[in-house]
This record gives sequence, C-alpha cells and structure tokens, in this order.
Amino acid sequence: MAATVSFEVPSAQGPRTVTVDYARVGSGEPLLLLHGIGHHRQAWDPVVDILATEREVIAVDLPGFGTSPGLPDGLAYDLATTTAVFGAFCEALKLDRPHVAGNSLGGLLALELGRENLVRSVTALSPAGFWSEAEKRYAFTVLLAMRGIALRMPLPMVERLSRSAAGRTALTSTIYARPGRRSPEAVVAETLALVNATGFAETLRAGGSVQFVDDVPGVPVTVAWGTKDRLLLRRQGVRAKRIIPKARLVRLPGCGHCPMSDDPALVARVILDGSR
Repeated sequence: MAATVSFEVPSAQGPRTVTVDYARVGSGEPLLLLHGIGHHRQAWDPVVDILATEREVIAVDLPGFGTSPGLPDGLAYDLATTTAVFGAFCEALKLDRPHVAGNSLGGLLALELGRENLVRSVTALSPAGFWSEAEKRYAFTVLLAMRGIALRMPLPMVERLSRSAAGRTALTSTIYARPGRRSPEAVVAETLALVNATGFAETLRAGGSVQFVDDVPGVPVTVAWGTKDRLLLRRQGVRAKRIIPKARLVRLPGCGHCPMSDDPALVARVILDGSR
C-alpha cells in the first residue's frame, strides 16, 4: 500500500522536514528496499510479491527520485545525510533495525546503514563505492548519457519503443541483461522517473568522492553481482569482499546491473537467505 511520511532531520541550520513516499506490503520481519540513482521504488516490483510472503516489505523512493520530493535546503545529497534520512525514516515508521536490501546507490546506502548498526542485515546488489577511478568515471559518463538521452526523447517515442522487445533493449539494456522481460509500462515509467529525478545531478556530484573503505562488523552482509553488469563491473564485488571479509559474495548468472527483473526468483532467494 502506497503511503507518505514526513519527519525531521538535523542540519547545520536546524531541523529540516523530509518527506518520503513508500509502499508497504506483506508480513514478517521488516525489509527495507532501496533503489539506485535515477530509478524508483517500482524497480523492486518483480521481487516484492515473493519477498512479501516472508517479510514486511517497505520499498521507498529516495528523496528527489520517484514521487519523493527533493531534500529541503540545508540538507546535502551526500552519503552521511542520506544515511541520517533513512535512520529517521525507520524511526518515524517504528522499524526497529529492519533488514535492508539495496541496488547500486541503494546498495551503498544499505552498507552504510549496516556500518552505522541501524539495520539487522544487509543485502547489496551491485553496490556503488567499490570502483577504481577509471571505473567510476566510466559509470558516471554512462549515467549522464542515459539521462541526457531520456531528457531529449519525446514521450511518444519512448512509448513507441517500449512496445517491442528491440525497443525496450534500446532503452534499457545498459542496466538489464534481459530487457525484453520488462513490460512496456514499466519501461515508460522508469524512463520518466529518470527524466524527473530532481536529485540526480546533486546525488551524482556527491558520489564523486565516495569510496567504501570500511568493514561492516556485527551485521550479516551479502554482496551480489550480476555476471552481465555493464555499469559497475563484477570485479568490484571481489574488492567488496576484501573490504568486508565476512560478507557472503554471490554470483548472479546472466543478470545485469538491476538484477531484480532479470531473475526475480534468484534475487528474492538471495535477499531472503541474507536476511535470516
């Protein structure tokens, strides 16, 4: 069920009110789902129903993405602020150390929430922050190009392309290994989410200085990487394992950067196994 919550987050100029849109479904231990940059909470739709058989699933639109408003003046789109936002979000929803799963930027945020001991387990799917400088430049260049194309493309053209598997491949093959599996409606919606992502530029700018270098002690961590990830190359998973030695490193055969629709059953199983 879709809902909205507002809560206060401290800033140097005093408390600021942040509003976040989310959907909540299922029963069991709480599981927070965090999407990547330029995406929206519907990225998780292929796995939500499976997860909801065993978890209370809370899928959120990050501030400035999906239908969540951007952050108010005085709050930056950096890792520390966004981590504080989701700590306050969990408090507002009375989620006592939920499990968390995140993809890309959401995976980085999930790991940071784990490092701050705000969650009881972390599953990170192709998380950002384990890149070399060259890999980061490549990823940012691709992301900027994707958004530039989406901004220039008229909606009727997006709708027309979305109706064929070849068109869906042209629109989304950077992040999906099996783009033909996406529904036309989902492809149009996520293209519009990328166009309307008010937090995109500032989030990308803040990400330029991010490198995840600390262990995540005391919290079970799973890091999973698609073998066909074309945005954040899978060797970054090996680096993640070196930095977080106790993490479970899982291969996702045939999956791209956003594996949830490439292999929903496998991704759901990895998340559920990682949140026992």
